[in-house]
Amino acid sequence: MIHVFYDDKFNIDLGVLNYIHPFDGLKFKKIFNSINTNSDVVIHSSISPISMDIINEFTNELVQMLIVEKVPVMRALEIPNIPFVSFKYIDKKVLLPMRCGVNATLKAAALALTGEYCWNLSGGYHHASQHSMEGFCIYNDIGITYQELIKTGELLPEDNVLIIDTDAHHGNGNARTFIDNNKIKILDVYNESIYPLTHSTRKRINFPIPLPSGVMPEQYLSSYQKALNELTADYKLAFIVAGTDVLKTDKLGGMNLTSDDVVKREMLTLSRLKELKIPAVFLGAGGYSKESAQATSASIIKLSQL
Repeated sequence: MIHVFYDDKFNIDLGVLNYIHPFDGLKFKKIFNSINTNSDVVIHSSISPISMDIINEFTNELVQMLIVEKVPVMRALEIPNIPFVSFKYIDKKVLLPMRCGVNATLKAAALALTGEYCWNLSGGYHHASQHSMEGFCIYNDIGITYQELIKTGELLPEDNVLIIDTDAHHGNGNARTFIDNNKIKILDVYNESIYPLTHSTRKRINFPIPLPSGVMPEQYLSSYQKALNELTADYKLAFIVAGTDVLKTDKLGGMNLTSDDVVKREMLTLSRLKELKIPAVFLGAGGYSKESAQATSASIIKLSQL
């Protein structure tokens, strides 16, 4: 059984502007429609957005100022600055869905800490940090979730937490967020030739798996399995940034996996975490091809049977 967090508010519908960005903002509904009748999947919905007070507590003063301004937000979202599009529109159509995604990560993590395995269809904003917003990531949901779980005592400062990032892009935001926190260990498998090329954050990765553009499934999965084998049972919780931009049909990831390979990857992840008895939250993350929703749906259904 797997617990899936979904709300209709996750979906990002920009109307005609949908055609100027490769991200399928409506894929969350497609995934939900594919899995919601499965008896091994428990759906959690009615998810409100995380409060701006909590976000502002996490971010520094510069980001607090920029996060409510149209031009820097649209730059971070990689959307052209179109004069007739207001910040209010972007906030309603994009940022509010993302704030719901952040809250879903928090709720899923709290449930996972009771020993469950969860999947937030949204979230996985691994390029954002306290210091910046970039790469279609405005809020760092893992960092905010960690902050809130420490506040409630559900996590203690001495607890070890694991981040497994299988998105095609290096998770520079997570690395920067936790750059001085040695209780957070990060495993990151990524295309070493594409954005982001930040050397300082790549050095922060505890289990780095840089791979070349055009990597084939066999090399990707075998390299990933070797890294998983290095993990121990010392973690209170794991977050998995489960991007589907590794698909060969994805225009941005530069990798050659199929949907079946993505399912195998998630099976490797969950099997290892269950073996080590580490509860976990899978997060939506990147994925820019038409196959993205199908690969995630197939993965959730397969994982629910483990």
